[in-house]
Amino acid sequence: MSTENEGAAIPPEAGPRPAPPAPHPDPAVPPAPDFKPAVGAAPAAPDAPIGPPGEPAAGANLPATPTVAPPPATPPAVADASGADRPLPDPAWWPEDAGKTQDGAPGGPGAPGAPWGDTPALPSDPPSRKRSGGLVAALLAAVLVAGGIGGGIGYWAADRQDSGDSTTISALGNPKADSRAPGSVSDIAGKALPSVVTIEAESSNGEGGTGTGFVYDKQGHILTNNHVVASAADNGKLTATFSNGKRYTAEVVGRAQGYDVAVIKLKNASGAKLTPLPLGDSDKVVVGDATVAIGAPFGLSGTVTTGIVSAKNRPVASSDGGGGNASYMSALQTDASINPGNSGGPLLNADGGVIGINSAIQSAGNGSGLGGETQQSGSIGLGFAIPINQARNVAQQLIKTGEPVYPVIEATVNMKDTGNGATIAGNGAGGSQAVVPGGPAAKAGLKAGDVIVKLNDTVIDSGPTLISEIWTHKPGDKVTITYKRDGKQSTTHVTLGQRKGDS
Repeated sequence: MSTENEGAAIPPEAGPRPAPPAPHPDPAVPPAPDFKPAVGAAPAAPDAPIGPPGEPAAGANLPATPTVAPPPATPPAVADASGADRPLPDPAWWPEDAGKTQDGAPGGPGAPGAPWGDTPALPSDPPSRKRSGGLVAALLAAVLVAGGIGGGIGYWAADRQDSGDSTTISALGNPKADSRAPGSVSDIAGKALPSVVTIEAESSNGEGGTGTGFVYDKQGHILTNNHVVASAADNGKLTATFSNGKRYTAEVVGRAQGYDVAVIKLKNASGAKLTPLPLGDSDKVVVGDATVAIGAPFGLSGTVTTGIVSAKNRPVASSDGGGGNASYMSALQTDASINPGNSGGPLLNADGGVIGINSAIQSAGNGSGLGGETQQSGSIGLGFAIPINQARNVAQQLIKTGEPVYPVIEATVNMKDTGNGATIAGNGAGGSQAVVPGGPAAKAGLKAGDVIVKLNDTVIDSGPTLISEIWTHKPGDKVTITYKRDGKQSTTHVTLGQRKGDS
């Protein structure tokens, strides 16, 4: 309360007060309001005098030199809920808002503007009366405030351990998090990490980088991206390091540049704990499914990130920046953080099954690029993975023959036109015919200039999209192609042919 308020209490340390003015002509002074505190003893009856014991009643003649009763050595006590007496708080910490109504507005009983609980002051009130009234009001306000915050303090003190001046608070554990329940990210990561390896590839001239791979079978085959191991394919060095720190030399079994898939094998797998990761079904993935990505971004082995499948059948054409031919995929898109070094690592579903091989990222300002060692841009939440159903078919072919097999329609399409479909070019490579005579496209009646706008139910908007979609199939599969010729739309059926090896 402000010391300028006429009803404010006089500090206990004040010295003797000057002689009071002459008594008020009317000795009848209104009694103090009848307060009803939430806790503590009830105040005295309305007609009881206010002030320290022994103070004259209102209107009585005061001695020429009044004295101020010293404050009690021990604060007065009030009864708590149990009936036991406890000391009131030291007035030194009375809250500054004690002079407010219960709704926070100034005023209360008495004259307008007087603090809540203050005794109405008259000009002739003896100073001792004003001091007593302020003291009672302040004590009462302190009791009410203490009652208001008692619930919060009680909750905090229930888990409080006192040791001298030190206070500690115990945090409650989360039973669900502590259990590491099956299907949780920690459970998936714990099972998968021992089967994920960090691959270091070095060319014969000492250049190379870091990527990721995972155990494909118990014979020591590791599945990864082609661009991760390409630099070591010709007389280079290749190593695979497991999460337990054991390192093994490896060799390339087969590479498919167009698919960006490669298989390597440990040269001496004795002592290696080979636990193949279970493979999921990428055809059954739906947008919104949870994903877990594991890899070695920027060389940080065993990094686990999470996200969702944010899109399916995303046509992606990517390059490793080394001047080689582009890779095409009808990718799974995820917002799980994928960075350089994640390439070749597994993209897992909520059951811990592999649904894709992390291969490329969209980077701000740099276009799309492979998520391997040669790109140094970071994740912006657009990562792309080769669907595992396609990668598994390629891996089996590489293990069996050492070279990839691609399904084809044997027609050359423009790769730079986008938005309106895939247009069959006027000429093929080296001036050859764009539609190979006797090939699948020719047998289906397709001609140069035809614009392919759909393959089965997938809309085709460009040449890369057409290739990405064709490569999700196998040679011998029959597909339905919708195309436009001279403004007229038609449909035909094509049995896919095959091409062996990269050219």
